[in-house]
Amino acid sequence: MTGKPRNIVILTGAGVSAESGIATFRGPDGLWEGHRVEDVATPDAFRRDPDLVLRFYDLRRAALADVHPNPAHEALAELDSAWDGELLLITQNVDDLHDRAGTARMVHMHGELTRAFCRICQERQDAPPEMRSGTVCASCGAENTLRPDIVWFGEMPYHMARIDSALSSADLFVSIGTSGAVYPAAGFVREAAANGARTLELNLEPSEGTMFFDEARHGPAGTLVPAWVKELLG
Repeated sequence: MTGKPRNIVILTGAGVSAESGIATFRGPDGLWEGHRVEDVATPDAFRRDPDLVLRFYDLRRAALADVHPNPAHEALAELDSAWDGELLLITQNVDDLHDRAGTARMVHMHGELTRAFCRICQERQDAPPEMRSGTVCASCGAENTLRPDIVWFGEMPYHMARIDSALSSADLFVSIGTSGAVYPAAGFVREAAANGARTLELNLEPSEGTMFFDEARHGPAGTLVPAWVKELLG
């Protein structure tokens, strides 16, 4: 890419964490970890069978103990630490691997597995090891009000005002490990480009939005991302 940018916005998706052993959201059979998305990732599913949904996320949260940041996470943390311009990493992932790698300038637009949200007092808090229907909110003491702090289908992603502001002033937008199929994130490349940013895709294979990028590099995130970060910092 030509010229050195000042302000960078990075979007990461499931392809970044897949190399750490975290399953991508939907498998080829349309299921997520053996469940229909409609049964575990919608407000209707939670109203219909809260214990099934809570147990599902308990298992996903417990599985985080067995995975670790990979070279892509570590390279992005290095970039965050070293970059003296503006930088915002937007992740669609609900795992904590970017956090553990050390990235600070970051937002979780789809929420976090390790957090819980109280529907009464609206406070976010560390999720207990297990959430069941009678779990007590640590902030207000109400029972049966906690849910995973996850943005489900049909809900508004978090931090959209901050994201829109960053995209409006970005010189470079980079999408890493995303399908290009889930909105609003799939539209970020066109929003950034409309504001004058250069755009780069780093993905295992061409995404549904590859045609919207100025440049695309395809291969494993654990290889592509460290190489790109080295190039940028070098």
